[in-house]
Amino acid sequence: MAPPTDFKHFDLTALPNSARYKLLTATVVPRPIAWVCTLGADGVPNLAPYSFFGLMGSDPPIVTFAPGDRADGTPKDTALNIGPGGGFSVNLVSAALAQVMSDSATDFPHGMAEVTQLGIELEPGVRITVPRVRASPATLECVEVQTVQIGNTRIILGKVIGLSLRADAVLNEEKHYVDTAALDLIGRMGGRGGYTRTRDGFEIARTTYAEWQAREGLED
Repeated sequence: MAPPTDFKHFDLTALPNSARYKLLTATVVPRPIAWVCTLGADGVPNLAPYSFFGLMGSDPPIVTFAPGDRADGTPKDTALNIGPGGGFSVNLVSAALAQVMSDSATDFPHGMAEVTQLGIELEPGVRITVPRVRASPATLECVEVQTVQIGNTRIILGKVIGLSLRADAVLNEEKHYVDTAALDLIGRMGGRGGYTRTRDGFEIARTTYAEWQAREGLED
């Protein structure tokens, strides 16, 4: 079936940020959620979710996310707490944690710990001093390697130095097989409250060139 040829083009350089945000977050989906935990200078933990987040490579493994600013233009606690070379944990979000994760996005005053207000249990990190969310099925322990500022977009890149996985999701520890469905992670969709589950997956086997030729009837 031929794809439709009628498209609407949007010049993102001519649109305000609010319009760009609406268009892009409704189009680039699903987006994984980084529930980022950091420690303030006073040792108070901060926990906030970000869906401008992704995994970039594996040698070394790098994660990137984009913490924005407050309405007054000052950096949010996450960016302030990490700083150059600072540690942070990225806690992935299961369906069971969806509501409390969303609640943690509440604009609590600076220094007020979301984990205390929401009753979120933390436990010590393994490779970093920053704690992890105990109920999260998977946590990436990270160290900041570079922060890039492009206009009003701040991008933090972190090297992943540790991964904690819930034991029941590890199918074979020696072969590093993970039951992804068991993690029951959620992703961000468009709109103010749109989410999706990741259990409804499907597989496509990688096709060799010879198999493609046979399928297309192009054998020599």
